[in-house]
Amino acid sequence: MRSGLIVRWAAIMGAVLLTGACTQATGLAGVGAQPPATTPAAGTQAGTGTQAGTQAGTQAGTQAGTALDPSPVPTPEHQAAELPPRGDDPIVVPPPKLSKYAYTFPVKGCETTYQRKLLVLPKTTIWAGQGCAFVAPIGGVVDEVNVQNRWRPSTDAGADREGRFVTIVGDDGVRYLGGHLDSIADGVKPGVRVKAGQVLGRVGRTGNARDTGPNLYFAISWKTGPAYWWVRRGMVEPWDYLDAWQTGNRTLSPRDETLALRGKLGETPRCTVLCASKQAPQPSKTPKPRKTDEVITLNPTIAPLGPP
Repeated sequence: MRSGLIVRWAAIMGAVLLTGACTQATGLAGVGAQPPATTPAAGTQAGTGTQAGTQAGTQAGTQAGTALDPSPVPTPEHQAAELPPRGDDPIVVPPPKLSKYAYTFPVKGCETTYQRKLLVLPKTTIWAGQGCAFVAPIGGVVDEVNVQNRWRPSTDAGADREGRFVTIVGDDGVRYLGGHLDSIADGVKPGVRVKAGQVLGRVGRTGNARDTGPNLYFAISWKTGPAYWWVRRGMVEPWDYLDAWQTGNRTLSPRDETLALRGKLGETPRCTVLCASKQAPQPSKTPKPRKTDEVITLNPTIAPLGPP
């Protein structure tokens, strides 16, 4: 009888102790009351599961953080999708055709500069290297050719100021002059037909350009007789046309402006600018003695007649 009571008491105490052990291991609401380092072997296995859960949570958190990052590094695919589509190359539109004529800048194969304003005469000076090619700005017929440099500073004759020059009357009816030439091209003479871009001469310093750098005297006018040299040297301002022929529209023509001005002034207007030449020095009427080896002699025409 007594032994049965002892067995029952031991069972009750064992149950109480087991309940206390379970409560100490899990704590409240299943949370461990001790850190994983102090848990028993069974608890260590549970801790391993916790570590796996922590890694999974960290990975999920990292992915979530990456998704929320305001400046993520885009992939090449994302960049291609975000860039605007590249357009086609621009279409090259030719300049409008302003006339049926095609022009060429009158100096070929050399760097040039030129005046773009009226100084004294309606012409321009195209600065270029010695020997650069002066070419026909348009197809036409050679009108005048001066192969002799007749200009002299003592007289400064207006008709000779351009030195060696060539004029052509273009297919547009306009006369073009290139002056201060160093030389005239072979075969270039009045009446010869030339093509646009054909060499007519070489840039130089003849005429009253003797004391300057090499340049081309370029002028636009209309055909007149040789006696009206002031028409030949330029009547229409040329720089707008030169600008167009060099960098813009090669069909910009001076024809209309030239014909309109000729209709206003007439074919042979009088000279109004730089018209007079210098008077050539006149020889003295009274002969002067001259020195020969420091000996003064007289002109034989006034020597004493016969022997002394």
